[in-house]
Amino acid sequence: MKAFDYKFQTFEPIKSFKDAPREEMYLPGHRTCAGCGPALNYRLVAKAAGKDTIFIGPTGCMYVANSSYLCTPYAVSWIHAQITNGGAVGSGVEAATKILMRKGKYDGDRFPNIIVMAGDGGSVDIGLQAMSALMYRGHKVLFICYDNESYANTGIQTSPTTPYGANTTFTPPGKEIPEGKVLFPKNPPQLVIGGHPLVKYVATTCVGYPLDLMNKVSKALSQPNPTFLHMLAPCPKGWGFEEKLTMEMGKLAVQTGMWSLYEWEGGQYKYTHIPKKYKPVSEYMKFQQRFRHLKPEHIARMQAFVDEKISNVQATAKPIEATPLKA
Repeated sequence: MKAFDYKFQTFEPIKSFKDAPREEMYLPGHRTCAGCGPALNYRLVAKAAGKDTIFIGPTGCMYVANSSYLCTPYAVSWIHAQITNGGAVGSGVEAATKILMRKGKYDGDRFPNIIVMAGDGGSVDIGLQAMSALMYRGHKVLFICYDNESYANTGIQTSPTTPYGANTTFTPPGKEIPEGKVLFPKNPPQLVIGGHPLVKYVATTCVGYPLDLMNKVSKALSQPNPTFLHMLAPCPKGWGFEEKLTMEMGKLAVQTGMWSLYEWEGGQYKYTHIPKKYKPVSEYMKFQQRFRHLKPEHIARMQAFVDEKISNVQATAKPIEATPLKA
C-alpha cells in the first residue's frame, strides 16, 4: 500500500542573519516583562517556522502574558492548552490534520508545523506525562521546552529545572538550609533521548545564540518524527538580573558550562559550541539575585557539578565544523 503524501515541510539551513526570514510571526503588543527571554525565544521560533504553523500554548508565562483581553501577538494559529496536557492537544491536532488531509478536506496545500511551546513545568514536571505520550506514539510534533528555570507565572516557585542554590518562593535560604534549593536539576533532553525510540532529533538552544536557535528549529521541523528542543530562556524577574542583560546571561550560561549547546541525531551528539576555555560559574551567578545568598562552599559545589558536565561534553564532543556558531 502506497504511503499517503502529507506534504511535510522541509527547511534549508540559515547561513547568516541576512538570510533569516524577514516576516514576523510573533508581533508586538503582548505584556511580557522587559527583557523577557521566553518572548525572545518565541519570536525566533515563530520566525523560523513561518506562516504555515500551529502553536499549542500550555498555561504559563507565554500564555498569560500573550493572550490577555482576547488578543494574542501571533500571526499564525495558536491554541491554549492546560499546563498538564500540551502533548495531548498537540497529538490531537496532528492526528486530526492527517485525517482531514486523507479525506481531502484540509484547506492548506502542505502539512502545518505543529509546535508545542511549553515552560519547564508544562514540559518535564506537571506536563511530562502528556509530552512523553506524544513521543511514544510518534506524532509529528515539535515539542519545545522554553526553560526559565522556575514556575515564573505564579510567583517564581521552584521547578525540576531550577538550579541548585537558587532562591525561589518555595526554596528560600535560611538558617537551616542556607543554600536555598538543595536539589540539582533534571536533564530534560536525556529524559527524551533515553525513553523514546521514535524520537531521532533532540537539541538544546539558548537565546544568546539566535542563529543556532533558528537553525535547530528548522532542522527539527524537517524531521518526519516527533522532535524535542530544550531552550534556555533567561528570566530577568525570576533570576533577578538587569533586563538589558538577557542575551548576555544566555551567552554566559554557555561560556561557563552551566548550559551546553548540542544536537543529538541518529544516536550521535554534535556540539554546536564548546568554549576554548570555560569561565568559572561565579561569573554567571554574580549577576543574578537568586544566587546572591550563596557562600563560597555552595558555589564550589555548583562548580563541581558543572565540571562533571563539562567532562562529559569533552568526552563525547564532535563539534560541527561546517557551520561555525555565531551569537
